[in-house]
Amino acid sequence: MREIPLSEIQSLVGQEIGVSDWLEITQDRVNRFADATGDHQWIHVDVERATKELGAPIAHGYLVVSLIPFLNKNIASFQGVSRGINYGSNKVRFTNMVPVGSRIRLRSQMLSCEPRGGGFQVVNQFTIEIENEERPACVAEVVSLIFPS
Repeated sequence: MREIPLSEIQSLVGQEIGVSDWLEITQDRVNRFADATGDHQWIHVDVERATKELGAPIAHGYLVVSLIPFLNKNIASFQGVSRGINYGSNKVRFTNMVPVGSRIRLRSQMLSCEPRGGGFQVVNQFTIEIENEERPACVAEVVSLIFPS
C-alpha cells in the first residue's frame, strides 16, 4: 500500500494512484448482498438457471460498486487525515457483467482535488477491472471529502 502525506494530495491530480489486489467474487458474497438489499433476481442467486442461461450467476452492479472502498483501502493511505467522507458520485457506468467466480480489481486515478471547508474535495475515477476481460465491470467517478487531523 502506498502511504501519501496529505500535504502532497494536490500533486496527484491527473495521476494513477494505484491498482488493488484481485478479489474473487463468490456466490456467498452475492447471496449476502441479495439478502441485505432484497434483490434476489434469478440472474444473481439462482445458480442452476443462471448457469444454464448466462454461463454463471452474475454479481449485482451495486455490489460491484460497493466494493470500491474495500478495494481502495489497499491502494493508498493518506497520512495526517482525521476523516474521509463519501460525498457522492458524478457518474457510474456498469460496462460489463461480473460472473460469480471471476476476480476483480480496482484502478484509481485522481481527476481533481480542490480545497473545501478546511479539507479537500477529491474526485477519483475508479475502474473495476475483471481478470482476463478487456472491458471493465464498472467505471465510477466518485467524490470524497478529506479533512486533515
